Amino acid sequence: MFSNNFDPVAFNLMGIDIRWYSLSYILGILLGWLYINKRLINGEENKVLFSDYITYLILGIIIGGRLGYVLFYDFGYYLKNPVEIIFVWQGGMSFHGGLIGVILSSYIFSKYKKIKPFYFLDLVSLAAPIGIFFGRIANFINSELYGRYTDLPWGVKFIQIDNITRHPSQIYEALFEGIILFIILNFVFLGFLKRPGVISGLFLILYSIFRFFIEFTREPDLHLGLLFLDLSLGQLISLITIIIGIIIVYFKYEKNFFKN
Repeated sequence: MFSNNFDPVAFNLMGIDIRWYSLSYILGILLGWLYINKRLINGEENKVLFSDYITYLILGIIIGGRLGYVLFYDFGYYLKNPVEIIFVWQGGMSFHGGLIGVILSSYIFSKYKKIKPFYFLDLVSLAAPIGIFFGRIANFINSELYGRYTDLPWGVKFIQIDNITRHPSQIYEALFEGIILFIILNFVFLGFLKRPGVISGLFLILYSIFRFFIEFTREPDLHLGLLFLDLSLGQLISLITIIIGIIIVYFKYEKNFFKN
């Protein structure tokens, strides 16, 4: 058993607390950008175009992730405390909200630059597990999104929460939604980049499957609890994104395959 009593503040810089959560976003975006730029993109013109796209991507992640959390998970609280919506460094980001933000920002950028919407979305899908990995590690350090009770030997006590031994669900997510998803997409399905949209669809399917099952070990949000069929909100949204992913793969791969 491991006792988690990490300080969510990494260090103090000129009177400003720099939190692990903020550093995880910076590191995830930086490493993702480097991976795409060095490994996946060919041609100087495409690299310049991708550098322009990064600004849209970051705005989509932060604005979408924060608004998604506010709307999906704690709307009542932020309705009473609207100023705290901008306090993103304190935590409280929704993956599914960030996903919507990335899709919208990518669509706007593609229209502005007159390129195919899935051109960069597929590349981002290949690198996204890097950011997810660091984000989940930050969740673990912050003692948030923790798991349900367990008597397994690798259970963790989150000292800042209570004295219950819990599943380290954040580590499960870092492993499956981060490392394993990265390996599957980049070493098994990389060839599907030739069919724009398929990688994005596969990312949605695989991420959502991992998320759905890991949520059975994760403590539901206290103010939401379990919902329809005793599933969490994250699981219900994951079922929707699995369906969306299947539809994308079908239309972007199967139909084109039979046409050929």
